[in-house]
Amino acid sequence: MSGSLDALMLARAQFAFTVSFHFIFPAFSIGLASFLAVLEGLWLRTGREVYLDLFRFWLKIFAIAFAMGVVSGIVMSYQFGTNWAVFSDKAGPVIGPMMAYEVLTAFFLEAGFLGVMLFGMQKVGRTLHFIATLMVALGTLISAIWIIAVNSWMQTPVGYEVNEVGQYVPGPDWLPIIFNPSFPYRLVHTVLAAYLTTAFVVGAVGAWQLLKQRRGRDTARHSGGDPAEFVASAPRSGEAARTMLSMAMWMAVIVAPIQIFAGDLHGLNTLEHQPAKVMAMEGHYQSYPDGAPLILFGIPNSAEKRVDYAIEVPKASSLILKHSLDAPLAGLNTIPEDEQPPVGTVFWAFRIMVTIGLLMLGIGLWSLYARFRHRLYDWPALHKAAVVMGPSGFVAVIAGWFTTEVGRQPYTIYRLLTTADSVSPLAAPAVAASLIAFVIVYFAVFGFGTWYILRLMNKGVQIHEPQPTQNSGPVRTAGITPGPTQLSGA
Repeated sequence: MSGSLDALMLARAQFAFTVSFHFIFPAFSIGLASFLAVLEGLWLRTGREVYLDLFRFWLKIFAIAFAMGVVSGIVMSYQFGTNWAVFSDKAGPVIGPMMAYEVLTAFFLEAGFLGVMLFGMQKVGRTLHFIATLMVALGTLISAIWIIAVNSWMQTPVGYEVNEVGQYVPGPDWLPIIFNPSFPYRLVHTVLAAYLTTAFVVGAVGAWQLLKQRRGRDTARHSGGDPAEFVASAPRSGEAARTMLSMAMWMAVIVAPIQIFAGDLHGLNTLEHQPAKVMAMEGHYQSYPDGAPLILFGIPNSAEKRVDYAIEVPKASSLILKHSLDAPLAGLNTIPEDEQPPVGTVFWAFRIMVTIGLLMLGIGLWSLYARFRHRLYDWPALHKAAVVMGPSGFVAVIAGWFTTEVGRQPYTIYRLLTTADSVSPLAAPAVAASLIAFVIVYFAVFGFGTWYILRLMNKGVQIHEPQPTQNSGPVRTAGITPGPTQLSGA
């Protein structure tokens, strides 16, 4: 039994490691694909070269992130057969077709148009190239729909039947399976998180470039040079940095409040279908018959069934979850011990996610005030804060993922199949060896890819002057299409 438990924990650790690595790339590429479509659309509409410069710059980064997402996703698929064979056997008739639909509808759409998007502007023209960019963006969204549908069904399984060998099979209608009770809330929350993740990366790059340009002007001033000459030497690169920061901060102002509202609705849906998860998120070990407090911070003590050193707001949790100060809320004492999720992990992951969401809203409001004061591009403190918040979206989506997945424990399929009953009959040393191999390879390969992306971001937007070609109009110019050398960053 001890060996089986060790193998289970190692298999869970391996999947958590690989899915965490994988999740950050789709969270980035979903938002970045839509951002590229917006940039190309703005360039076609206005003819401003700054949008084309930004499109080419972020296209390089998208290509790298997309490739790393594909590679890390393939590894996860193999784990279903190696480490989670029992789960694959029992849930395969439901999970398998939806995963296949994701490949047929989304991945093929992305892969089919990606080549045109990367290399085809001079060959297919502006309109068809823009359509290809839109198809890639649409493909990323369709991929999110199918993957979220799969995960949401595991959280709130409906529409299934059990056959004679104990497998979960689709009922007569697929729609309840796809559009299960938690699907719409989870989809909106995840896609908005992807947009915010991309926005804060874009904003961080723009802010970083503005800080570099400010340091350049200061250096020129202190060395006896003319700062105006420094600014005049790279007008479009400065415009590109300002455009990135402005677009990102508009996204923060608009989307962050919507995300907070969507998260609240998602929490209410979770309370209805997975109350134990919400109890763990709130740190409610005990029931509250006349109004539950909102525990802001504290140290969960599962042994004593309490939150030590709790900082709380009386009855605020009942107000948020039940819209009434005196509404009763059940605690984990109403859930059997063997069906309770790990409170500490869920409690802290949820607070990390919420704190980052509030910080995103704060940065957005700060930028709005700076815009009103005409200081959006000349406020170093704001720019430094935007740089610090650059990776915040990735931290938030991982924290949210941990809240969702750890909060579902001890089940793989909620209330149907436990995690302990889902694992393959493997020996612990075999799982440990593959986990070590994954850690080494992932940090080497994806670490290098991430380093290269950061190097491109630090280098900034490169300005390519248009060159006249045959049949070129006032907007369509040569030098538009990023060739293989440009994509490599050389």
